[in-house]
Amino acid sequence: MTPFTVLAGTAIPMAENNIDTDQLCPKQHLLRLEKTGFDRALFSDRRFDANGVERPDFILNRPPWRDGSILIAGDNFGCGSSREHAVWALVQWGIRSVIAPSFGDIFLQNSVNSGLLAIRLPKETVNALVHEAESEPGARWMIDLPAQGILPPRGERVPFEIDPTRKERLLLGLDEIALTLRHQREIDAFEARQRREAPWLWRATRF
Repeated sequence: MTPFTVLAGTAIPMAENNIDTDQLCPKQHLLRLEKTGFDRALFSDRRFDANGVERPDFILNRPPWRDGSILIAGDNFGCGSSREHAVWALVQWGIRSVIAPSFGDIFLQNSVNSGLLAIRLPKETVNALVHEAESEPGARWMIDLPAQGILPPRGERVPFEIDPTRKERLLLGLDEIALTLRHQREIDAFEARQRREAPWLWRATRF
């Protein structure tokens, strides 16, 4: 997982409430066996028409937002089903952070497992950031995770809170498997002791 430290990029204003996981990654893309290639899935029902042609009025198809890496959204972002594919689609498209007043609980957990920084801020603050992103399209924004601050192009620094464990995992790029492997020495010691004390658990089983 790519570590998240300081992100610089364009902010995409998309202040809609209840953007659910079926919008982020529609169900037809869940048939993929690979974990890659979900960039085209992101908002695909809204980004493309029935012939697969981009809809020019959708914000992610319009410059400069088509190259954005920060999404500013409304309440309850990522609600709906538990599909992890929604986070994969965002990250593979190029969005590394979503700012919103609230998130779906499962989406929030999935986000840290794929290196996406989800930032919760009061609705009034989010609305102000949306206004700034709309008034200065293409301007450079910065999100500093170590310092826990958002730096809009014109406004003052906006601090944000984050759980220390989530922060550490994002900074170090640790998904759940990598987090477990940090305890490899203890795991090896446990297995060695179990082999000595209960060898029958390690015998091959024939069916």
